[in-house]
Amino acid sequence: MAHFSRSILSVVTRPRHLALLAVLAAAAVPSTADARIAGYDGVWNVTFATTRGVCSSGYSVPFTVTGSRVSSAGGGRVSGTVNRGGAVAVQVSVGASHASGGGRLGGAAGAGSWRGVISGDQCSGTWQATRS
Repeated sequence: MAHFSRSILSVVTRPRHLALLAVLAAAAVPSTADARIAGYDGVWNVTFATTRGVCSSGYSVPFTVTGSRVSSAGGGRVSGTVNRGGAVAVQVSVGASHASGGGRLGGAAGAGSWRGVISGDQCSGTWQATRS
């Protein structure tokens, strides 16, 4: 036991070895930013455009992605999934209005299409997303 303690102490007290240990430890553990960029976690601001129907267009809604799950970041009921490749499928409902959509997220942006019944009108369109 005494030999083990002395050998660890000699490694730690040598500045060159200490620097090497610090570099190896930093390289072995990805930073939070790297982990977030590698996945899709975070708040995504999604802007909707209507291409068919008389539903309003240009409104923005925040969604939260945690792991493979998509949920609401404020208002309405949102459920969905995103896979490792960025393919996303989402269902949204607010009162009697409901819509579903799909598309792809990548890096800090995404895009896709949606369709649903909004305030009694059948509509469809596209969406664009940016990660904040």
